Amino acid sequence: TATLGTADDQQKVESVDGEVWKRFMLHYNFPPFSVGEVKFLRGPGRREIGHGALAERALAPMMPAEEVFPYTVRVVSDILESNGSSSMATICGGSLSMMDAGVPLKAPVAGMAMGLVMNEETGKFAVLSDIAGAEDHYGDMDFKVAGTATGITALQMDIKVSGVTMEIMRNALEQARKGRLHILEKMQETLAQSRNDVSRHAPRIVTIRIPVDKIRDVIGPGGKMIRSIIERTGVKIDVEDDGRVNVASADEASAAKAIGIIQELTATPELNKTYMGKVQRITDFGAFIEIMAGVDGLLHVSEIAHYRVKEVRDELKEGDQVMVKVINIDPSGKVRLSRKALIAPPEGAQGKPAEVGKGEGR
Repeated sequence: TATLGTADDQQKVESVDGEVWKRFMLHYNFPPFSVGEVKFLRGPGRREIGHGALAERALAPMMPAEEVFPYTVRVVSDILESNGSSSMATICGGSLSMMDAGVPLKAPVAGMAMGLVMNEETGKFAVLSDIAGAEDHYGDMDFKVAGTATGITALQMDIKVSGVTMEIMRNALEQARKGRLHILEKMQETLAQSRNDVSRHAPRIVTIRIPVDKIRDVIGPGGKMIRSIIERTGVKIDVEDDGRVNVASADEASAAKAIGIIQELTATPELNKTYMGKVQRITDFGAFIEIMAGVDGLLHVSEIAHYRVKEVRDELKEGDQVMVKVINIDPSGKVRLSRKALIAPPEGAQGKPAEVGKGEGR
């Protein structure tokens, strides 16, 4: 079973090298009844940990990059009956389950367990493919090989003889390759490639990029702004240090609303673009207009109207909504605005000097 989650679902691993966060996890369950035994169901043992680690290592190289697929993926393999290599079955099933869940794997992965029957005195041997339980028990080797159609992603070997020759290894790897290609062909008949989209039951994660220096605007003092966005839209938001923002939501409308708020907070003014702004402050030489969150521009008195404006307060008041156009952005980021550029000049005024006073163009 493959389950998709957000970055909040990543597994924290504490090791001697420090903390590591895993976005792909594979958990392997091998209950006693799967091999006809009656035991207590306790925590994971040697088999569960070892086989799960092998299957996870085989599949991990084919996982898409986080930038391409920002989901956390957990695969759970529940073995109900076993008479062969359940770890290799886990790899095949895990690959198919992720493809069915919409995880864009780089390539499907399959595995096969190879066995060996050998007479050490004569050196005669036979390599067995896809060994069953009895062949594993009485045989001399358990050699698990997993990979794609073009290469190997994981190996594990247990032997009961003093060693294996190059000829044995060569034969075992070649038989494993042929068997793996056969299994991959059967898997492809069932599901040729990953689904184009994730399940409708999975969270929708949309990734956008913002300037690194705008991260503080999205988070806000003490996280106030990002908490406000989450409360208003009901989404989950993860902001990375490189400017990536992952927005996860159960529905697209909520995600779109949250993205719209973030884009407003991080937007930068564009030359020749029109904005609806709010008059913040009036001076003798013009008015300062807020055209987006945290961004003010100067509307000079000469850019208010086509006629000469004596007093700015005759035209504008603090708090007024006014449509303006960005006419200049200097290297330091200061923005100059014009309202006049959006107003048609009075009839017959083209080519004539602007009237003084309050003409009909007001």
